[in-house]
Amino acid sequence: MNTTPSKTTDLSKTDTPADDPEKSTAETAVTEDTTAVTGDAAVDGAPETEAFDEAEDDGLEPDGLEPDPFTEARHGVGAGATAVVSAALGIVALTGAWSGRVAAERETLMGQIQTAGGSSAAQQISEIYGDAWHTTALVNGLFAVLALLVGVFVLVRPAFGTPATRPQPAWIRAVALAGVALGTLGVLISVGMYFDLFLSLPVAGTPAG
Repeated sequence: MNTTPSKTTDLSKTDTPADDPEKSTAETAVTEDTTAVTGDAAVDGAPETEAFDEAEDDGLEPDGLEPDPFTEARHGVGAGATAVVSAALGIVALTGAWSGRVAAERETLMGQIQTAGGSSAAQQISEIYGDAWHTTALVNGLFAVLALLVGVFVLVRPAFGTPATRPQPAWIRAVALAGVALGTLGVLISVGMYFDLFLSLPVAGTPAG
């Protein structure tokens, strides 16, 4: 009986590029595509990286990033504080300051000293009461003028100097306008007090006889 010799396969033998030219070509194409994609991603990311670095150098916020809360909080601090000072000066001009009371008391004391040796009633009214009244009006008017000037400075400041990167907040303008209004009202009242437009000095009656 004839037997056909069995065909054995050598498992240790692996395919080489020369044995399978189609497989070698496919693997080479995949490698080239992967390299091309990686290169395109690097090229596309380069402008974004450069823009980010330039934004950091210029102190600007890159697109897509939230602004720094500390930078936002510092914006307009000086102007806001000045506007509050203007409004406070306007309130002091209307209500009176301790410096005005001290100056009025000093004028009253000086009037008493000057009229101690004997003087008419009209002179005593003028020296003791009138001078103190006018001094109070003068001090209040000074605070009113300061409030008016400071408020106007806050309002016109954005038009001068280096232009601001952000517009002036609305609350700063509102407080500055309040300071200007209070200062103007204080000036009008002080002028009326100083020139006795609202209340005149008392007049002493003529003695009988």
